[in-house]
Amino acid sequence: MALVSTIKSNPGLKRFVHWLIVRSGEAKPRLWVRWFVNPFFHQRGRRSVVRFRARMDVFPFNNFALGNNSIIEDFATINNGVGDVIIGNNCGIGISNVLIGPVTMGNYVMLAQNIVLSGLNHGYEDITVPPRLQKVTTKKITIADNVWIGANSVVTAGVTIGKHSIIGAGSVVTKDIPDYAVAVGNPAKVIKRYNFTTNTWEKA
Repeated sequence: MALVSTIKSNPGLKRFVHWLIVRSGEAKPRLWVRWFVNPFFHQRGRRSVVRFRARMDVFPFNNFALGNNSIIEDFATINNGVGDVIIGNNCGIGISNVLIGPVTMGNYVMLAQNIVLSGLNHGYEDITVPPRLQKVTTKKITIADNVWIGANSVVTAGVTIGKHSIIGAGSVVTKDIPDYAVAVGNPAKVIKRYNFTTNTWEKA
């Protein structure tokens, strides 16, 4: 860890090491990093699967973990460049999903197709500078156990989705969703809650 501290404390050295890992203006690591570095830094659980056409933009300077029996389907993109991406056990990351850290996901999470979870935002406040060049901000997305998110949904930075909650297809989740709730719409609103007294899902 002394080497890491030395690199972080020296701006010039830090820029050089960053250039070695990723080309300027790109969001994916160089091939040698993907082949020879990442396998020693990132955790892959037993019987986990990353499909051949998935885009794994994961870097050694942040955490990436994929739990036991979890799968990342074709055309999904995983990026931990600005924050950790932690995926629990028995999770399904669907076709064409995009996960940009920081994102933490529990167990038995099911993501359908074309879902975006992004813990990153670009600044836009300075109108003399393009948003692409402004400083990014990050807020962690937390997905609890047993969550199901429907196709074409978006979860924005800083949101927590509670245990065994369901997000309807096409929803845009901008605020926290409690445990045992069904939320739909843009912005997503809770329409059902589970009543443990009657053991039924009831309208909110």
